[in-house]
Amino acid sequence: MNTWSALAAASLLIALAMAALYWRERRTRQRLTEERDELEKQLLTKGGGDALTGLMARGMFDAAMVKKAQEVDRGGGTFCVLYVALDNFVMLNDAFGSETGDRMLKEVARRLTLADGKKTRACYVSVGEFALFVDGDHRSARKSAQRVSDALTIPFTFDAIRAQLTCSIGVAVYPEHGAIGKLLGNAALAMRSVKFNGGSDFCLYDPKMGVEVREQALLFNDLRSALEKGEFELYFQPKIDAISLQVTGAEALLRWHHSERGLISPVVFIPLAEQYGLIGPIGGWVIEEACRKAARWREHGLRMRVAVNISGYQMREDDLVERITAALQRHGIQPDRFTCEITESVAMEDTKVTQQTFEKMRNAGFHVSIDDFGTGYSSLAALRKLPAAELKIDRAFVSDLEESEDARSIAQSIVNMATALNLRVVAEGVETPGQRDLLVAMGCNELQGFLFSLPMPAYELERLALDVDNKPDEMEFRKSLFSETYLGKLH
Repeated sequence: MNTWSALAAASLLIALAMAALYWRERRTRQRLTEERDELEKQLLTKGGGDALTGLMARGMFDAAMVKKAQEVDRGGGTFCVLYVALDNFVMLNDAFGSETGDRMLKEVARRLTLADGKKTRACYVSVGEFALFVDGDHRSARKSAQRVSDALTIPFTFDAIRAQLTCSIGVAVYPEHGAIGKLLGNAALAMRSVKFNGGSDFCLYDPKMGVEVREQALLFNDLRSALEKGEFELYFQPKIDAISLQVTGAEALLRWHHSERGLISPVVFIPLAEQYGLIGPIGGWVIEEACRKAARWREHGLRMRVAVNISGYQMREDDLVERITAALQRHGIQPDRFTCEITESVAMEDTKVTQQTFEKMRNAGFHVSIDDFGTGYSSLAALRKLPAAELKIDRAFVSDLEESEDARSIAQSIVNMATALNLRVVAEGVETPGQRDLLVAMGCNELQGFLFSLPMPAYELERLALDVDNKPDEMEFRKSLFSETYLGKLH
Protein backbone atom coordinates (compact mmCIF):
# COMPACT_ATOMS: atom_id res chain seq x y z
CA MET A 1 0.00 0.00 0.00
CA ASN A 2 2.76 2.31 0.90
CA THR A 3 4.53 1.36 -2.30
CA TRP A 4 1.44 2.16 -4.42
CA SER A 5 0.94 5.41 -2.57
CA ALA A 6 4.54 6.35 -3.19
CA LEU A 7 4.24 5.51 -6.90
CA ALA A 8 1.04 7.50 -7.18
CA ALA A 9 2.59 10.46 -5.45
CA ALA A 10 5.65 10.24 -7.69
CA SER A 11 3.48 10.04 -10.80
CA LEU A 12 1.52 13.06 -9.67
CA LEU A 13 4.70 15.01 -9.05
CA ILE A 14 6.03 14.04 -12.49
CA ALA A 15 2.74 15.04 -14.13
CA LEU A 16 2.72 18.36 -12.30
CA ALA A 17 6.34 18.97 -13.26
CA MET A 18 5.63 18.16 -16.90
CA ALA A 19 2.58 20.41 -16.87
CA ALA A 20 4.63 23.20 -15.35
CA LEU A 21 7.30 22.74 -18.00
CA TYR A 22 4.65 22.69 -20.74
CA TRP A 23 2.99 25.90 -19.58
CA ARG A 24 6.34 27.60 -19.05
CA GLU A 25 7.44 26.63 -22.56
CA ARG A 26 4.11 27.81 -23.96
CA ARG A 27 4.43 31.16 -22.16
CA THR A 28 8.00 31.45 -23.45
CA ARG A 29 6.86 30.78 -27.04
CA GLN A 30 4.03 33.25 -26.65
CA ARG A 31 6.40 35.87 -25.25
CA LEU A 32 8.88 35.28 -28.07
CA THR A 33 6.08 35.53 -30.64
CA GLU A 34 4.86 38.78 -29.10
CA GLU A 35 8.41 40.13 -29.02
CA ARG A 36 8.91 39.13 -32.66
CA ASP A 37 5.64 40.78 -33.68
CA GLU A 38 6.58 43.90 -31.75
CA LEU A 39 10.00 43.92 -33.37
CA GLU A 40 8.40 43.61 -36.81
CA LYS A 41 6.14 46.54 -36.00
CA GLN A 42 9.11 48.59 -34.84
CA LEU A 43 11.06 47.70 -37.98
CA LEU A 44 8.06 48.64 -40.07
CA THR A 45 7.60 52.02 -38.43
CA LYS A 46 11.20 52.91 -37.59
CA GLY A 47 13.05 52.20 -40.78
CA GLY A 48 12.17 48.72 -41.97
CA GLY A 49 9.02 49.97 -43.67
CA ASP A 50 8.31 52.49 -46.39
CA ALA A 51 8.44 55.99 -44.91
CA LEU A 52 5.77 57.39 -47.22
CA THR A 53 3.10 54.69 -47.19
CA GLY A 54 3.83 52.86 -43.93
CA LEU A 55 3.75 49.53 -45.77
CA MET A 56 6.49 46.90 -45.65
CA ALA A 57 9.86 47.63 -47.19
CA ARG A 58 10.75 45.51 -50.21
CA GLY A 59 13.29 43.43 -48.25
CA MET A 60 10.78 42.58 -45.54
CA PHE A 61 8.17 41.73 -48.16
CA ASP A 62 10.57 39.37 -49.96
CA ALA A 63 11.45 37.69 -46.65
CA ALA A 64 7.77 37.26 -45.83
CA MET A 65 7.18 35.66 -49.24
CA VAL A 66 10.09 33.25 -48.72
CA LYS A 67 8.69 32.26 -45.33
CA LYS A 68 5.24 31.74 -46.84
CA ALA A 69 6.71 29.62 -49.65
CA GLN A 70 8.49 27.44 -47.10
CA GLU A 71 5.21 26.89 -45.27
CA VAL A 72 3.53 25.89 -48.53
CA ASP A 73 6.42 23.57 -49.42
CA ARG A 74 6.11 21.79 -46.07
CA GLY A 75 2.35 21.67 -45.69
CA GLY A 76 0.97 22.02 -49.21
CA GLY A 77 -1.44 24.61 -50.56
CA THR A 78 -0.87 27.75 -52.63
CA PHE A 79 -0.63 31.49 -52.30
CA CYS A 80 -0.82 34.33 -54.80
CA VAL A 81 1.16 37.52 -55.39
CA LEU A 82 -0.69 40.57 -56.73
CA TYR A 83 1.30 43.29 -58.48
CA VAL A 84 -0.77 46.49 -58.54
CA ALA A 85 0.11 49.46 -60.79
CA LEU A 86 -1.82 52.73 -60.78
CA ASP A 87 -2.50 53.37 -64.46
CA ASN A 88 -2.67 57.16 -64.43
CA PHE A 89 -0.72 58.06 -61.30
CA VAL A 90 2.24 59.65 -63.10
CA MET A 91 -0.11 61.86 -65.11
CA LEU A 92 -2.05 62.92 -62.00
CA ASN A 93 1.15 63.50 -60.02
CA ASP A 94 2.51 65.75 -62.78
CA ALA A 95 -0.78 67.61 -63.08
CA PHE A 96 -1.56 68.18 -59.40
CA GLY A 97 1.95 68.17 -57.91
CA SER A 98 4.01 65.80 -55.78
CA GLU A 99 2.34 66.79 -52.51
CA THR A 100 -1.05 65.67 -53.78
CA GLY A 101 0.62 62.63 -55.33
CA ASP A 102 2.10 61.63 -51.97
CA ARG A 103 -1.28 62.01 -50.28
CA MET A 104 -2.78 59.83 -52.97
CA LEU A 105 -0.17 57.10 -52.41
CA LYS A 106 -0.85 57.13 -48.67
CA GLU A 107 -4.56 56.74 -49.33
CA VAL A 108 -3.88 53.92 -51.80
CA ALA A 109 -1.83 52.15 -49.11
CA ARG A 110 -4.65 52.57 -46.62
CA ARG A 111 -7.19 51.13 -49.06
CA LEU A 112 -4.92 48.21 -49.90
CA THR A 113 -4.61 47.47 -46.20
CA LEU A 114 -8.38 47.47 -45.79
CA ALA A 115 -8.91 45.42 -48.95
CA ASP A 116 -6.37 42.76 -47.95
CA GLY A 117 -6.90 42.98 -44.20
CA LYS A 118 -3.23 42.39 -43.27
CA LYS A 119 -0.95 45.38 -43.45
CA THR A 120 2.28 43.38 -43.16
CA ARG A 121 1.48 41.54 -46.41
CA ALA A 122 1.72 44.57 -48.72
CA CYS A 123 4.63 46.73 -49.84
CA TYR A 124 5.33 49.80 -51.95
CA VAL A 125 7.52 48.66 -54.86
CA SER A 126 8.16 51.78 -56.93
CA VAL A 127 6.42 54.89 -58.26
CA GLY A 128 2.71 54.08 -58.36
CA GLU A 129 3.28 50.32 -57.95
CA PHE A 130 2.44 48.04 -55.03
CA ALA A 131 2.61 44.31 -54.25
CA LEU A 132 0.75 42.06 -51.83
CA PHE A 133 0.25 38.35 -51.34
CA VAL A 134 -2.82 36.41 -50.29
CA ASP A 135 -3.52 32.82 -49.31
CA GLY A 136 -5.35 30.59 -51.75
CA ASP A 137 -5.50 29.69 -55.42
CA HIS A 138 -6.60 31.41 -58.65
CA ARG A 139 -10.12 31.92 -57.37
CA SER A 140 -8.93 33.64 -54.20
CA ALA A 141 -6.56 35.77 -56.24
CA ARG A 142 -9.33 36.92 -58.57
CA LYS A 143 -11.52 37.87 -55.61
CA SER A 144 -8.65 39.77 -53.99
CA ALA A 145 -7.82 41.53 -57.26
CA GLN A 146 -11.44 42.57 -57.68
CA ARG A 147 -11.56 43.91 -54.11
CA VAL A 148 -8.38 45.89 -54.67
CA SER A 149 -9.63 47.24 -58.00
CA ASP A 150 -12.97 48.27 -56.49
CA ALA A 151 -11.22 49.98 -53.57
CA LEU A 152 -8.84 51.97 -55.75
CA THR A 153 -11.35 53.14 -58.34
CA ILE A 154 -13.38 55.05 -55.75
CA PRO A 155 -12.59 58.75 -56.50
CA PHE A 156 -9.92 60.44 -54.39
CA THR A 157 -10.78 63.86 -52.98
CA PHE A 158 -8.14 66.23 -51.60
CA ASP A 159 -9.28 69.79 -50.86
CA ALA A 160 -10.71 71.04 -54.18
CA ILE A 161 -9.12 68.23 -56.20
CA ARG A 162 -11.12 65.19 -57.20
CA ALA A 163 -9.16 62.50 -59.05
CA GLN A 164 -10.10 59.11 -60.47
CA LEU A 165 -7.53 56.32 -60.46
CA THR A 166 -7.61 53.03 -62.29
CA CYS A 167 -5.23 50.14 -61.73
CA SER A 168 -3.73 47.21 -63.61
CA ILE A 169 -3.18 44.05 -61.56
CA GLY A 170 -1.05 41.04 -62.42
CA VAL A 171 -1.39 37.78 -60.48
CA ALA A 172 1.12 34.94 -60.07
CA VAL A 173 0.35 31.74 -58.11
CA TYR A 174 2.96 29.82 -56.09
CA PRO A 175 4.22 27.26 -56.97
CA GLU A 176 2.42 26.99 -60.33
CA HIS A 177 3.81 30.19 -61.84
CA GLY A 178 7.44 29.86 -60.83
CA ALA A 179 9.96 29.67 -58.04
CA ILE A 180 9.73 32.21 -55.26
CA GLY A 181 12.57 34.27 -56.74
CA LYS A 182 10.61 34.80 -59.96
CA LEU A 183 7.10 35.07 -58.58
CA LEU A 184 6.96 38.85 -58.10
CA GLY A 185 8.57 39.40 -61.49
CA ASN A 186 6.01 37.16 -63.17
CA ALA A 187 3.17 39.01 -61.44
CA ALA A 188 4.71 42.24 -62.76
CA LEU A 189 4.78 40.75 -66.28
CA ALA A 190 1.08 39.96 -65.99
CA MET A 191 0.43 43.53 -64.81
CA ARG A 192 2.30 44.98 -67.79
CA SER A 193 0.32 42.74 -70.10
CA VAL A 194 -2.85 44.28 -68.66
CA LYS A 195 -1.42 47.76 -69.27
CA PHE A 196 -0.46 46.80 -72.82
CA ASN A 197 -4.09 45.89 -73.48
CA GLY A 198 -5.56 49.13 -72.14
CA GLY A 199 -5.20 48.82 -68.35
CA SER A 200 -7.91 48.96 -65.68
CA ASP A 201 -8.17 45.17 -65.36
CA PHE A 202 -6.40 42.13 -63.89
CA CYS A 203 -5.12 38.83 -65.24
CA LEU A 204 -3.12 35.72 -64.31
CA TYR A 205 0.46 35.21 -65.41
CA ASP A 206 1.11 33.28 -68.61
CA PRO A 207 4.60 32.35 -69.88
CA LYS A 208 3.78 33.96 -73.25
CA MET A 209 3.52 37.35 -71.58
CA GLY A 210 7.28 37.78 -71.52
CA VAL A 211 7.36 38.12 -75.30
CA GLU A 212 4.45 40.58 -75.27
CA VAL A 213 6.01 42.80 -72.61
CA ARG A 214 9.39 42.82 -74.35
CA GLU A 215 7.60 43.91 -77.52
CA GLN A 216 5.91 46.70 -75.57
CA ALA A 217 9.24 47.84 -74.12
CA LEU A 218 10.80 48.02 -77.58
CA LEU A 219 7.83 49.96 -78.91
CA PHE A 220 7.99 52.37 -75.98
CA ASN A 221 11.68 53.06 -76.59
CA ASP A 222 10.91 53.85 -80.23
CA LEU A 223 7.97 56.04 -79.23
CA ARG A 224 10.25 58.18 -77.06
CA SER A 225 12.31 59.15 -80.11
CA ALA A 226 9.49 59.32 -82.67
CA LEU A 227 9.04 63.09 -82.27
CA GLU A 228 12.75 63.78 -82.78
CA LYS A 229 12.84 61.53 -85.84
CA GLY A 230 9.80 63.24 -87.40
CA GLU A 231 7.82 59.99 -87.60
CA PHE A 232 4.46 61.50 -86.62
CA GLU A 233 1.98 62.84 -89.15
CA LEU A 234 -1.51 64.28 -88.88
CA TYR A 235 -4.30 62.85 -90.98
CA PHE A 236 -7.61 64.68 -91.28
CA GLN A 237 -11.15 63.34 -91.53
CA PRO A 238 -13.78 65.77 -92.83
CA LYS A 239 -16.92 66.66 -90.89
CA ILE A 240 -20.01 66.89 -93.09
CA ASP A 241 -23.15 68.99 -92.75
CA ALA A 242 -25.98 66.47 -92.29
CA ILE A 243 -28.36 68.24 -94.70
CA SER A 244 -26.20 69.75 -97.44
CA LEU A 245 -23.40 67.11 -97.18
CA GLN A 246 -20.87 69.92 -97.50
CA VAL A 247 -17.63 69.89 -95.54
CA THR A 248 -17.64 72.07 -92.43
CA GLY A 249 -14.28 71.16 -90.90
CA ALA A 250 -11.83 68.34 -90.24
CA GLU A 251 -10.62 66.38 -87.21
CA ALA A 252 -6.86 65.95 -86.81
CA LEU A 253 -5.89 62.31 -86.17
CA LEU A 254 -2.35 61.29 -85.21
CA ARG A 255 -0.48 58.66 -87.19
CA TRP A 256 2.94 57.10 -86.48
CA HIS A 257 5.10 56.09 -89.44
CA HIS A 258 7.62 53.80 -87.75
CA SER A 259 10.88 53.51 -89.67
CA GLU A 260 10.83 49.69 -89.51
CA ARG A 261 7.30 48.63 -88.55
CA GLY A 262 5.42 50.91 -90.92
CA LEU A 263 2.16 52.61 -89.92
CA ILE A 264 1.30 51.95 -86.25
CA SER A 265 -2.27 52.45 -85.09
CA PRO A 266 -2.96 55.10 -82.42
CA VAL A 267 -4.95 52.40 -80.61
CA VAL A 268 -1.55 50.82 -79.88
CA PHE A 269 0.69 53.79 -79.12
CA ILE A 270 -1.64 56.37 -77.52
CA PRO A 271 -2.25 54.19 -74.41
CA LEU A 272 1.53 53.74 -74.15
CA ALA A 273 2.05 57.50 -74.34
CA GLU A 274 -0.59 58.10 -71.67
CA GLN A 275 0.76 55.44 -69.33
CA TYR A 276 4.37 56.55 -69.47
CA GLY A 277 4.04 60.33 -69.49
CA LEU A 278 4.69 61.03 -73.18
CA ILE A 279 1.22 62.32 -74.02
CA GLY A 280 2.14 65.88 -72.97
CA PRO A 281 4.87 66.56 -75.55
CA ILE A 282 3.05 64.55 -78.22
CA GLY A 283 -0.16 66.48 -77.57
CA GLY A 284 1.75 69.76 -77.80
CA TRP A 285 3.16 68.73 -81.17
CA VAL A 286 -0.33 67.87 -82.45
CA ILE A 287 -1.65 71.33 -81.52
CA GLU A 288 1.28 73.08 -83.22
CA GLU A 289 1.10 70.92 -86.35
CA ALA A 290 -2.69 71.28 -86.68
CA CYS A 291 -2.32 75.07 -86.54
CA ARG A 292 0.47 74.93 -89.12
CA LYS A 293 -1.70 72.90 -91.51
CA ALA A 294 -4.68 75.20 -90.97
CA ALA A 295 -2.43 78.16 -91.81
CA ARG A 296 -1.49 76.51 -95.11
CA TRP A 297 -5.17 75.96 -95.88
CA ARG A 298 -5.82 79.62 -95.17
CA GLU A 299 -3.07 80.60 -97.62
CA HIS A 300 -4.93 78.58 -100.27
CA GLY A 301 -8.23 80.24 -99.47
CA LEU A 302 -9.67 77.54 -97.18
CA ARG A 303 -11.16 78.60 -93.85
CA MET A 304 -12.14 75.20 -92.42
CA ARG A 305 -12.35 74.68 -88.69
CA VAL A 306 -9.73 72.18 -87.44
CA ALA A 307 -10.47 69.89 -84.47
CA VAL A 308 -7.83 68.48 -82.10
CA ASN A 309 -8.29 65.83 -79.39
CA ILE A 310 -7.22 67.08 -75.95
CA SER A 311 -6.12 64.45 -73.41
CA GLY A 312 -6.88 64.34 -69.71
CA TYR A 313 -3.24 65.17 -68.99
CA GLN A 314 -3.45 68.31 -71.13
CA MET A 315 -6.72 69.38 -69.51
CA ARG A 316 -4.89 69.59 -66.17
CA GLU A 317 -2.02 71.69 -67.49
CA ASP A 318 -2.31 75.22 -66.12
CA ASP A 319 -1.06 76.84 -69.33
CA LEU A 320 -2.95 74.72 -71.89
CA VAL A 321 -5.19 77.53 -73.14
CA GLU A 322 -2.29 79.98 -73.26
CA ARG A 323 -0.19 77.56 -75.32
CA ILE A 324 -3.02 76.92 -77.77
CA THR A 325 -3.58 80.66 -78.08
CA ALA A 326 0.12 81.22 -78.73
CA ALA A 327 0.13 78.53 -81.45
CA LEU A 328 -2.91 80.09 -83.12
CA GLN A 329 -1.28 83.52 -83.05
CA ARG A 330 2.00 82.19 -84.47
CA HIS A 331 0.15 80.78 -87.47
CA GLY A 332 -2.46 83.51 -87.86
CA ILE A 333 -5.49 81.29 -87.08
CA GLN A 334 -8.63 82.77 -85.57
CA PRO A 335 -9.65 81.07 -82.28
CA ASP A 336 -13.13 80.23 -83.59
CA ARG A 337 -11.48 78.11 -86.31
CA PHE A 338 -10.07 75.76 -83.64
CA THR A 339 -12.09 72.99 -81.93
CA CYS A 340 -10.96 71.27 -78.73
CA GLU A 341 -12.43 67.75 -78.53
CA ILE A 342 -12.48 66.31 -74.99
CA THR A 343 -13.85 62.84 -74.28
CA GLU A 344 -16.84 62.54 -71.99
CA SER A 345 -14.86 60.46 -69.48
CA VAL A 346 -12.16 63.14 -69.21
CA ALA A 347 -14.73 65.91 -68.97
CA MET A 348 -16.43 64.17 -66.03
CA GLU A 349 -13.23 63.04 -64.29
CA ASP A 350 -12.78 66.21 -62.26
CA THR A 351 -15.74 68.47 -62.90
CA LYS A 352 -14.40 71.57 -61.12
CA VAL A 353 -11.00 71.55 -62.80
CA THR A 354 -12.50 70.66 -66.17
CA GLN A 355 -15.15 73.37 -65.93
CA GLN A 356 -12.50 75.99 -65.25
CA THR A 357 -10.50 74.83 -68.28
CA PHE A 358 -13.64 74.79 -70.42
CA GLU A 359 -14.44 78.34 -69.31
CA LYS A 360 -10.94 79.48 -70.25
CA MET A 361 -11.32 77.79 -73.65
CA ARG A 362 -14.64 79.47 -74.31
CA ASN A 363 -13.34 82.86 -73.15
CA ALA A 364 -10.39 82.43 -75.50
CA GLY A 365 -12.85 81.89 -78.36
CA PHE A 366 -12.27 78.17 -79.00
CA HIS A 367 -15.01 75.83 -80.15
CA VAL A 368 -15.41 73.09 -77.47
CA SER A 369 -16.77 69.60 -78.18
CA ILE A 370 -17.56 66.63 -75.88
CA ASP A 371 -16.28 63.54 -77.71
CA ASP A 372 -17.38 59.87 -77.42
CA PHE A 373 -20.59 60.97 -75.73
CA GLY A 374 -22.77 58.22 -74.29
CA THR A 375 -19.94 56.01 -73.03
CA GLY A 376 -19.36 57.83 -69.73
CA TYR A 377 -21.45 58.81 -66.75
CA SER A 378 -22.48 62.39 -67.47
CA SER A 379 -25.49 63.74 -65.66
CA LEU A 380 -27.64 66.45 -67.20
CA ALA A 381 -26.73 68.75 -64.30
CA ALA A 382 -23.00 68.23 -64.85
CA LEU A 383 -23.33 68.69 -68.61
CA ARG A 384 -25.14 72.00 -68.17
CA LYS A 385 -22.15 73.37 -66.23
CA LEU A 386 -19.71 72.61 -69.04
CA PRO A 387 -19.59 75.45 -71.59
CA ALA A 388 -19.37 73.16 -74.61
CA ALA A 389 -20.73 73.93 -78.07
CA GLU A 390 -21.32 70.40 -79.35
CA LEU A 391 -21.63 66.71 -78.48
CA LYS A 392 -20.23 63.85 -80.57
CA ILE A 393 -22.24 60.62 -80.42
CA ASP A 394 -19.87 57.71 -79.88
CA ARG A 395 -19.38 55.38 -82.84
CA ALA A 396 -20.43 52.38 -80.71
CA PHE A 397 -24.05 53.57 -80.89
CA VAL A 398 -23.83 54.63 -84.54
CA SER A 399 -22.55 51.22 -85.68
CA ASP A 400 -25.62 49.46 -84.22
CA LEU A 401 -28.26 51.96 -85.35
CA GLU A 402 -29.75 49.80 -88.10
CA GLU A 403 -29.93 46.65 -85.96
CA SER A 404 -30.52 47.83 -82.40
CA GLU A 405 -33.57 49.61 -81.05
CA ASP A 406 -31.58 50.39 -77.91
CA ALA A 407 -28.87 52.12 -79.94
CA ARG A 408 -31.49 54.18 -81.78
CA SER A 409 -33.13 55.16 -78.50
CA ILE A 410 -29.81 56.20 -76.96
CA ALA A 411 -28.81 58.22 -80.03
CA GLN A 412 -32.19 59.95 -80.16
CA SER A 413 -31.98 60.73 -76.42
CA ILE A 414 -28.55 62.30 -76.90
CA VAL A 415 -29.84 64.44 -79.76
CA ASN A 416 -32.86 65.53 -77.72
CA MET A 417 -30.71 66.39 -74.70
CA ALA A 418 -28.24 68.34 -76.82
CA THR A 419 -31.06 70.24 -78.50
CA ALA A 420 -32.50 71.16 -75.10
CA LEU A 421 -29.08 72.50 -74.08
CA ASN A 422 -28.62 74.34 -77.39
CA LEU A 423 -25.67 72.15 -78.41
CA ARG A 424 -24.84 70.95 -81.89
CA VAL A 425 -24.66 67.17 -82.43
CA VAL A 426 -22.00 65.36 -84.46
CA ALA A 427 -22.26 61.62 -85.12
CA GLU A 428 -18.94 59.84 -85.73
CA GLY A 429 -18.34 56.45 -87.30
CA VAL A 430 -21.00 56.79 -90.02
CA GLU A 431 -20.35 54.02 -92.54
CA THR A 432 -23.63 53.26 -94.34
CA PRO A 433 -26.37 55.29 -96.06
CA GLY A 434 -28.86 53.71 -93.64
CA GLN A 435 -27.00 55.10 -90.64
CA ARG A 436 -26.80 58.50 -92.33
CA ASP A 437 -30.54 58.59 -93.00
CA LEU A 438 -31.43 57.62 -89.43
CA LEU A 439 -29.10 60.26 -87.96
CA VAL A 440 -30.44 62.97 -90.26
CA ALA A 441 -34.00 62.04 -89.25
CA MET A 442 -33.02 62.24 -85.57
CA GLY A 443 -31.77 65.80 -86.03
CA CYS A 444 -27.97 65.44 -86.07
CA ASN A 445 -26.21 68.55 -87.35
CA GLU A 446 -22.96 67.03 -88.65
CA LEU A 447 -21.72 63.58 -89.67
CA GLN A 448 -18.27 62.02 -89.82
CA GLY A 449 -17.15 58.61 -91.01
CA PHE A 450 -15.94 56.29 -93.75
CA LEU A 451 -19.17 56.79 -95.73
CA PHE A 452 -17.88 60.23 -96.67
CA SER A 453 -14.13 59.97 -96.37
CA LEU A 454 -11.31 58.02 -94.80
CA PRO A 455 -8.80 60.03 -92.75
CA MET A 456 -6.26 61.48 -95.19
CA PRO A 457 -3.04 63.50 -95.15
CA ALA A 458 -3.45 67.27 -95.13
CA TYR A 459 -2.32 67.66 -98.75
CA GLU A 460 -5.01 65.22 -99.96
CA LEU A 461 -7.75 67.09 -98.12
CA GLU A 462 -6.43 70.32 -99.59
CA ARG A 463 -6.42 68.80 -103.08
CA LEU A 464 -10.00 67.59 -102.69
CA ALA A 465 -11.10 71.04 -101.63
CA LEU A 466 -9.39 72.86 -104.48
CA ASP A 467 -9.96 70.38 -107.32
CA VAL A 468 -13.62 70.83 -108.22
CA ASP A 469 -13.48 67.91 -110.69
CA ASN A 470 -12.24 65.39 -108.11
CA LYS A 471 -14.75 65.28 -105.28
CA PRO A 472 -16.32 62.25 -103.58
CA ASP A 473 -19.87 61.65 -104.77
CA GLU A 474 -21.45 62.63 -101.47
CA MET A 475 -19.09 65.29 -100.17
CA GLU A 476 -18.76 68.89 -101.31
CA PHE A 477 -16.74 71.85 -100.11
CA ARG A 478 -19.16 74.72 -99.63
CA LYS A 479 -18.25 78.19 -100.86
CA SER A 480 -18.29 79.64 -97.36
CA LEU A 481 -15.11 77.67 -96.65
CA PHE A 482 -13.17 79.82 -99.11
CA SER A 483 -12.12 83.45 -98.93
CA GLU A 484 -13.90 85.67 -101.44
CA THR A 485 -10.63 86.54 -103.18
CA TYR A 486 -9.96 82.88 -103.86
CA LEU A 487 -13.35 81.77 -105.15
CA GLY A 488 -12.60 82.95 -108.65
CA LYS A 489 -9.67 80.55 -108.92
CA LEU A 490 -12.02 77.59 -108.56
CA HIS A 491 -13.98 78.39 -111.72
